[in-house]
Amino acid sequence: MKDTLTRTAPIFYDVMGNKVDFRPEMPPLNQIAGAPKAFYTYHWEFGDGNFSTQEKPKHKYKNNGEYTARLWSTNNYDNGKPPTSRPEKVKITSVGIDGSSASIDTSEENNPSLFIENEHLIIRTNRDPLPDEEMVLITSYKNTKDYVTSGSLYLFYNDKKFKDNNFILEDTRLHNGETIAPADPMFATEFEPDHSNSFVAGTQTNPLLNKKISQDSTKRLVLPVTLEESKGMYRNHQLIEFENMQPGEERHIFRTLKTTPEMLKDTSALVTLRTIYVPDKNYGNHTVKDTELEIVTSHDPNKMSSNGTILNYRLVRFKKVKFKVKFQNNGEGPANTIRLEVDTPEMFDKSTLEVMEMYPECPICPKEREVNYSCLDTIIKKDKIIFTFKKIYLPGTAQKNVIERDSTKGFVKYAMKFGDDFHKKNTRSRTAIYFDKNEPIITNYSTTRFMTGISIGAKAGYIYTPSKDKSREVFAGITVSPFKTYRGYFQTEFYVSAASFEELKKFETSDLNDVGIENIQRLSEKNKENNITAYLVPISYRYNLNNFLAIGAGVQLKLDFQSKIATETEGEAYLNIPGEGVIRDESNDTFQTTECTDNFANFNSGVFIGVNVGAVRIGPSVGVRYVFNFNEPTSQLQAYAIWKF
Repeated sequence: MKDTLTRTAPIFYDVMGNKVDFRPEMPPLNQIAGAPKAFYTYHWEFGDGNFSTQEKPKHKYKNNGEYTARLWSTNNYDNGKPPTSRPEKVKITSVGIDGSSASIDTSEENNPSLFIENEHLIIRTNRDPLPDEEMVLITSYKNTKDYVTSGSLYLFYNDKKFKDNNFILEDTRLHNGETIAPADPMFATEFEPDHSNSFVAGTQTNPLLNKKISQDSTKRLVLPVTLEESKGMYRNHQLIEFENMQPGEERHIFRTLKTTPEMLKDTSALVTLRTIYVPDKNYGNHTVKDTELEIVTSHDPNKMSSNGTILNYRLVRFKKVKFKVKFQNNGEGPANTIRLEVDTPEMFDKSTLEVMEMYPECPICPKEREVNYSCLDTIIKKDKIIFTFKKIYLPGTAQKNVIERDSTKGFVKYAMKFGDDFHKKNTRSRTAIYFDKNEPIITNYSTTRFMTGISIGAKAGYIYTPSKDKSREVFAGITVSPFKTYRGYFQTEFYVSAASFEELKKFETSDLNDVGIENIQRLSEKNKENNITAYLVPISYRYNLNNFLAIGAGVQLKLDFQSKIATETEGEAYLNIPGEGVIRDESNDTFQTTECTDNFANFNSGVFIGVNVGAVRIGPSVGVRYVFNFNEPTSQLQAYAIWKF
């Protein structure tokens, strides 16, 4: 049962000159039964543009002033809500004019660089997004040029492919003179590329495998094209502009994103944020980072996710579906072998497997021979894929001297295509994670789902009405149904028919005249009926037994747009004379023609059952249907051909 009570983690600190020791007072953890040992992770902001992920960080302020320290703590393997921490004001008064302070150890490294060689943009979060919970997005950027620059940073969020917004941008904390630009000056400026740099349009850089979240990074030249593309993918954006950034300077921007209650509640789904870094506003050169975030219902570092939450069935055969398995070593020592056994539905073509990224980073193991270096082995079986990290070193969270918990995490990101003959079925996959010889940890299910899609069908055929003579009726129309449904689905139909019927009636009338002679009329009445009729099937349920046979039932409504009835009546006269018998009286023969036209008449309703044979999911098929109407004529038989697109 989830904890509905608010837990707090108050901040305490000790000031020694311009050095401050921070510590939180954490509430007890609510251990998830069967999960690894619960623990907290931390994100501290010191109010001067620096941050830390340590539990009890020490920070040195460079200038006097009042700073707001903030803490976000995340409860991993815990059933409760994350604790909240009230921001605390920290006042520094001991920094001298020259920046020195007698009470501080100036030899201590205060804020080591996060960037590796040639890197200038890093995106991090303090936790995975959970519906109706806060998340901090940290954007770190660096001036790698040898001159002072001014530029801009864009954040695009709320993917348009999802029906509802996933994030609300609650707060942006700037510490280096940056400014938030007005709503939409995005496409006003043309830029020339800076060819002195190594920016090449579409060129991939190496991903940050040691960072917490997956980031696809590209360096591009034409900024307006990237902005137009991004605007088409996301509903919201924010533009931040910066000035006077010194060579080699590193800065951090902090944003609080509140995940909405309507956020897609799929624990294997991936949502994305796009960051665009323009390091020099005089040029169009820019870096694009697409950050993938896995939606969670609890904070569990061992997780499986996919970008296949919503797939277009018509187009997916041409694309690869991406999957990601994350893991964390919670042991007291390093793991040397990590095995990931991934349940993989048979509808995937495992021969198309592509390992895209991994951490710890290592080459793919060669087949059929052992090697003495670190590598990732891949074994493909009928219903699973096995990834094995061999001869690696992944620290444990309980290992001595391990401070940075991100160093205990790893992942494999891979992609596959569906097979040639795959059906429109949702899939479920999960992973068993083995650390050395320990018992496995089982992840959540990762699902793939298909958008319903619309299939328009062309339908034409013949209708026979047994109760009417010389029944002739042909029709044509359309059907609307979900695209290529695997088994059961609903279908709507509309078609128009042209019908003709003939009906012949024979009967006799008689009367006596004043002298006792009987006048007899033997009548023949021929009715010719021509109708233009509309048929509507507002709902029917169909079920595909296999690729070639389907059955269905539904409701049919019928209305004659126009009904013309021409009646020809012929009468032969006879006299029945007492004593002489019946004799012909041609002088009194009759012939009469009448015509009647009626519009929007003869409404009828009924139910039907039927069967289809052929390419019943998509393509051509033929079928027969029996209709029982509630009014006359009560029975109809339909034979038709249909082609679904």
